[in-house]
Amino acid sequence: MSESGTTGASYAAAGVDIEAGDRAVELMKEWVKKATRPEAVGGLGGFAGLFDASALKRYERPLLASATDGVGTKVDIARQLGVYDSIGHDLVGMVVDDIVVCGAEPLFMTDYICVGKVHPERVAQIVKGIAEGCVLAGCALVGGETAEHPGLLGPDDFDVAGAGTGVVEADRVLGADRIRKGDAVIAMASSGLHSNGYSLVRHVVFDRAGWTLDRELPEFGRTLGEELLEPTKIYSLDCLALTRTTEVHAFSHITGGGLANNLARVVPDGLHATVDRSTWTPGPVFDLVGRAGQVARPELEKTLNMGVGMVAVVPQESVDVALAVLADRSVDAWVAGEITERGDRTEAVVLTGDHAG
Repeated sequence: MSESGTTGASYAAAGVDIEAGDRAVELMKEWVKKATRPEAVGGLGGFAGLFDASALKRYERPLLASATDGVGTKVDIARQLGVYDSIGHDLVGMVVDDIVVCGAEPLFMTDYICVGKVHPERVAQIVKGIAEGCVLAGCALVGGETAEHPGLLGPDDFDVAGAGTGVVEADRVLGADRIRKGDAVIAMASSGLHSNGYSLVRHVVFDRAGWTLDRELPEFGRTLGEELLEPTKIYSLDCLALTRTTEVHAFSHITGGGLANNLARVVPDGLHATVDRSTWTPGPVFDLVGRAGQVARPELEKTLNMGVGMVAVVPQESVDVALAVLADRSVDAWVAGEITERGDRTEAVVLTGDHAG
């Protein structure tokens, strides 16, 4: 009470529950402990995450690679379903697979979770997914932040973002300057939509088709919601295994913008990539979005990954080894195209043919 007898304002009355935040931290600790590396120093609760950089002494000229990303409107699917322990896989995949494209090994990540109201168990489940994703990526989760934004977000609304850091030897950086005429384009299958294009997908299934997330769809053998929440595949350790066992010239992470636009980012001037659609059949979710929304193929291909989540560009003599390594790691991969001279073409990448099946 103030001296005048009226009740004073408080943080809790404004909608921020510090005790709930502390409870969330306690619940997430066990998961964060699992997402570590020997170089990670200290534990949860500090103002900054610490990582022992002396491990970089083995590099002649270490280059740090960094990336940041979020999950986009896929978080709305998680919110509607009340399933929070897989969205973290998506976050990690979006970050670490951008890092590995240049040949860098992901070292550590931090996360940012913004909520309208802290539900400790819910926040802990989100962090659980992030920690599990870091384990799959071989990196440490060294810190993060949970922010409560009452008035800006509804009590059940949330968003996630993350940032990661990796390292690569300067003379081993992968990219456009390594690609040569005759190189093969190896595609690695996606696990589904991953974390891109959900604004289009949600518009199609909710606004145009009028479906609900509990709708059973025979094409999937599960509900619409379960299909849409399928976690992003994390390729970082698979890509690093390729770089250790055979020659790789470039990777391309297929995210927003689709296969052609993302592959074009690593195709140098004067060269051209031709990708043959007939070498694979996209999963049923891509056909469903196209049919239900009457979405033209060009629009689908510039928005969704269409069944390809990562691409490796390798010399022809590396193809057999690369495919064998990926098969041993249970990654579905195939030769989808090749690098040729560009000639008078204006596009860096062209998709040809029609999908099989």
